[in-house]
Amino acid sequence: MKTLVVIPARSGSKGLPDKNIKLLNGKPLIHYSIEVAQQIFNNEDICISTDSDEYIKIVEKTGLRVPFVRPEILSTDKSTTQDVLLHCLNFYEKKGLFYDYILLLQPTSPFREKNHLEDILMTNCEECDMIVSVKETESNPYYVLFEENKSGLLEKSKKGIFIRRQDCPKVYEYNGSMYLINTKSLKNTLISNFKKIRKYEMHSKYSIDIDNQLDFDFAEFLINN
Repeated sequence: MKTLVVIPARSGSKGLPDKNIKLLNGKPLIHYSIEVAQQIFNNEDICISTDSDEYIKIVEKTGLRVPFVRPEILSTDKSTTQDVLLHCLNFYEKKGLFYDYILLLQPTSPFREKNHLEDILMTNCEECDMIVSVKETESNPYYVLFEENKSGLLEKSKKGIFIRRQDCPKVYEYNGSMYLINTKSLKNTLISNFKKIRKYEMHSKYSIDIDNQLDFDFAEFLINN
């Protein structure tokens, strides 16, 4: 199984400007994802997709060479992850390099460890579209999530009669850390339409996904305590 690691790092973040290179405990955030990937993969199989020359300089301090600058058309708010991944695949295939899977690592998830990458690679199944990292959700739709009906009244999002939260079925949410994607599926189907998806469950302490300043401050707190 030949796998290409893709770490996307667009420079136009609005919630937390330049969050991908913001210093977390003195280290650029993106370095955490690069360094854990380098523990398993050769640099030649790790692709940083970024539109920023500044980001490229910061990335290459890890010894990794950035193979291209992401086109502007793939660097807007409307650009999809799927388009970015297909662009990476196309770049390597033009060079005669073909991959069976893409391991997508979001740079906003700094707490994944080497064993997590090893485990998700081991759980791979050729019949799957994707294996995705998840955590058990704290907001169980059988218990604490509600939707407003046509009368303006709240109804449980998921029907069921449960007295205790512990009795509810387990519900999972993507934690944003790892996506192992079958390249055949990627080329033929929208990721949002994937049907054959398996989970790789991670503890909540490894599932921090930095989107805003509060997330960043919490990540800093965890590292320092």
